Amino acid sequence: MTSTSSPANVTLDTSQNPACLRLDGDWTLPHYAGLKHAIAALSGQYDQTTRIDLDRLGKLDTAGASLLVELLGPARVAQLDQCNALPEASRHLVRSVQASLTEFCIPPRVPQVPVLTQLMARIGCAVDTLWQDSRQLLGFIGLIVTTLARRALQPRRWRMTSVVAHIEQTGLDAAPIVALLTFLVGAVVAFLGATVLASFGASIFTVDLVAFSFLREFGVLLTAILMAGRTASAFTAQIGSMKANEEVDAIRTLGLDPVELLVIPRVLALLISLPLLTFLAMICGIVGGGVVCALSLDISPAMFLSLLEDDIGVQHFLVGLAKAPFFAFLIASIGCLEGFKVSGSAESVGAHTTSAVVQSIFVVIMLDAVAALFFMEMGW
Repeated sequence: MTSTSSPANVTLDTSQNPACLRLDGDWTLPHYAGLKHAIAALSGQYDQTTRIDLDRLGKLDTAGASLLVELLGPARVAQLDQCNALPEASRHLVRSVQASLTEFCIPPRVPQVPVLTQLMARIGCAVDTLWQDSRQLLGFIGLIVTTLARRALQPRRWRMTSVVAHIEQTGLDAAPIVALLTFLVGAVVAFLGATVLASFGASIFTVDLVAFSFLREFGVLLTAILMAGRTASAFTAQIGSMKANEEVDAIRTLGLDPVELLVIPRVLALLISLPLLTFLAMICGIVGGGVVCALSLDISPAMFLSLLEDDIGVQHFLVGLAKAPFFAFLIASIGCLEGFKVSGSAESVGAHTTSAVVQSIFVVIMLDAVAALFFMEMGW
């Protein structure tokens, strides 16, 4: 058994007064194009007083209902509730389509912004973010210094157990990786020095190259970068997890100071650990260079130490070691500050951990460059 579809049409009968719109056939999708054309042709020829004849209206689907809403308008569609010629299901369909068409709106097109404008806007946002982060870091450093000064004369408030635990975490646990890395870098520097200086017949100065580079720069810089990646991220993750779990709020509720409880022990621990690790890095780097000199340049350990004693002054060791406390304080401050910035999600913990590592490495390298220029101008 096959179903047939009655031809659809809409006509305006002006022989009556008032005029009458007659709807015929099945207002369904197959007749959509013809009905659309007919409705367009009748535009402006009828008004609100025109009667609507629905007696010969057949089937009605969503496409036909949309055309019926377009033909009648919202006011006349609302009057269909009292029209018995239209089945109840069709009236519900027309009302639903009319409501959907009324609520639907084409979203405004976003104007195209020139690429140069977008680039300048991103640069401006980055500069503003850098400025805001710098202000927050300076304020946080001031808060740490104030808390240290306030508690320095109150031994009962010193949390030595926490400090020792963090020294073990940041110093003792990091010693193997620092020693291995600086030993290998010392060997690489010695290889490079031997290769380059051999063409000038000055291979003996490889000893001076290794000693100068590790005592003044590589020892403290490599250690600080390792601590920035290892310790700053750990501080951010620890405090950030506490912030996400509302443990920091609980500390404040108990009347305790989160800076004194969480930040000061970490800062003091890194202030102790980083200079010790820097000393270890200097020794391991020089040992790595000495091994390469002994194997490749036939410079015996005794001769290596004799050259170090004759050519390298103690001021180079002091210059490198003097930078370690400043690096330690900044790394610990950045790591703890980013931890306090964490909101209540795991995603925020990861984002601020990454930010802590990036900021710490950037600040360490920038400060090392400034220090190198300062010591060079001072002749140290």
